[in-house]
Amino acid sequence: MDNSTSELLSVILFTDEASFTRDGINNSRNVHMRSDENPHETRVTHFQRRFSVNVWCCVLGNSLIGPFVFDNNLTGKTYEAFLRNEIKGLLENIPLMIRSQMYFQHDGAPPHYTRRVREFFNKCFPNRWLGHGWPVAWPPRSPDLTPLDYYLSGHMKTLVYETKVESRAALRDCIFAAAEHIRNHPDNVASAIQSLLMRAEKCIATGGGHFEQLL
Repeated sequence: MDNSTSELLSVILFTDEASFTRDGINNSRNVHMRSDENPHETRVTHFQRRFSVNVWCCVLGNSLIGPFVFDNNLTGKTYEAFLRNEIKGLLENIPLMIRSQMYFQHDGAPPHYTRRVREFFNKCFPNRWLGHGWPVAWPPRSPDLTPLDYYLSGHMKTLVYETKVESRAALRDCIFAAAEHIRNHPDNVASAIQSLLMRAEKCIATGGGHFEQLL
């Protein structure tokens, strides 16, 4: 990897949202039942009272930023409100020099592509946002090329679902605890971002086809 490529990757803000539900996959290896006789114990995997939260996170360089939990479903309106009212505070610890040249990446989800959202990016990140259609195209369905898809979301869910969650508040607490754990291992975040270059090369080599088997 040459210096210019490494420098570019270091100023791309990779973002995404992920849904966390009560029915998430728990790590059953941490659950042990012991008895002198067969207890005929069952483990609940589906619940009558269901809940979920939608969580935004981003990574930049070796840093995890967030999470931010949406109170309601993600729509164009709620995403625009988040960008206008919350994103500045979430990014306040990023040096101004980096923010001035930073690229904002998000996928082609419909809430990311409303007119008012695009107007926000054209004003705040002129020619420096990567998304569906404009100004820097990003494949609309490209989980193998997005660090939050191929690394962060899965890793965070593994940590969150190590234990059962019984309430929305407990689920939020587990999400923030998982984020703090990941934040304390910045080398893993940096490694995940650096692997994007190799993934992009494999994607090009297969003509845009599946390439996970080549990694």
